[in-house]
Amino acid sequence: MTGFAGVLAIVLAETLAGAAALTWLSPLWRETKRSYFQIWSVIAALLFAWPIWLAARAGAIPGDAAGAWSVRLSLGAAIAVSLSAVLLLARRQAAGRVLGLLSLPVLLGLLAAMAATGRQPYPVSAFQLLVGAAFVGSAYHCLFLGHWYLTDRKLSRRPIERATVTLLIATGLEIVAIVTGGFSGTSASQEFNPLLTAGALAPWIAIGMSATTLLIAALAKAALRGERASAVQSATGFYYLAVVTAFTAETAVKTRFLPG
Repeated sequence: MTGFAGVLAIVLAETLAGAAALTWLSPLWRETKRSYFQIWSVIAALLFAWPIWLAARAGAIPGDAAGAWSVRLSLGAAIAVSLSAVLLLARRQAAGRVLGLLSLPVLLGLLAAMAATGRQPYPVSAFQLLVGAAFVGSAYHCLFLGHWYLTDRKLSRRPIERATVTLLIATGLEIVAIVTGGFSGTSASQEFNPLLTAGALAPWIAIGMSATTLLIAALAKAALRGERASAVQSATGFYYLAVVTAFTAETAVKTRFLPG
């Protein structure tokens, strides 16, 4: 894959994979209302899953096997997430959850295929994508979950505290993943600002934004120590900033992920 479309497909795939894992593999199913998963699945399908497929198609290089598999698997993920949303809306809760869970190996396979499109050795690229998924996925998860507390007043603090700790850990790992990409200039696509590629500015932007995300997550965790309901609202305000800084960091560093 190449260009803006390739980078967009990768960042969106990371976000969906990370957020889906935190949604379906965590104890949330037993902790909150089923309507949470209905809304989550609809948004995931419309704003992430289908745009990933469209971006992957636009960024795929003819004759590149890894790019072709990225397109196929992104289509499979979009179908799985969409069917899960339809079943959940139809109150077929068990079937909707099963399809949600089945979308996870498809998304993992998608990241595996995308890792093969990177400019670095496969293990390094795979590590970067997995960590990136945890990073931007947890930032989005925190924001979505924080808003849900306005709807589910009886939801305990446990889910949001768990999500915040996940974001803290993922952000630390993200800084490590950025370092593995190196700091020298690359021959990435000239569609990007040359300062981000040949000028090697991208990793420094990514580290700065990741460090800012780490600070924001720490402030959100501190806000959650308050006993009033407004503590969650304060933390959610921080999560707005965390999503901006996390996506900026991941997008910047992924301009160097693909070869020129």
